[in-house]
Amino acid sequence: MLLTTSAQKIGRIEARAYTVPTDRPESDGTLAWDSTTIVIVHVEGGGRQGIGYSYTSVGAVSVIHGEVANALLDQDVMETGKCRRALTAALRNLGSGGIAQMAAAAVMAALLDLKARLLEIPLVALLGACRESIPVYGSGGFTSYTDRELADQLGGWAAEGISMV
Repeated sequence: MLLTTSAQKIGRIEARAYTVPTDRPESDGTLAWDSTTIVIVHVEGGGRQGIGYSYTSVGAVSVIHGEVANALLDQDVMETGKCRRALTAALRNLGSGGIAQMAAAAVMAALLDLKARLLEIPLVALLGACRESIPVYGSGGFTSYTDRELADQLGGWAAEGISMV
């Protein structure tokens, strides 16, 4: 399906942050935390919406609504390489890492999701799959858990057929 240029323009970028408390403090051997913040981004264009996210600070929302939106609004959704270059230029003075790049990652994921939706193909087809399938990975095993809790969590996943934890 060929889309007209006007239907492909990025018309809106919306970001919101949600801080979710953990049921108790967690740690991984380098840091301890009691909540996780996720920034969810919606990019609209061509009558569709793409979604992306990143685990980062609420400050990423200001970056997305400011520098990122200024660089990407009215850009062509289908020109993701040009959008990435515009994003890189807009974030140049904010640094090549940290919050700016976490914001960029969430926006680019949403932009690619939108492009796939406009093309009416799965995102994996747009990006190109390397494999037919991948096994599930169980993420957890916090160092703040007791040995019994770790055994229950990881052993429970293994019992369900999750071979990588």
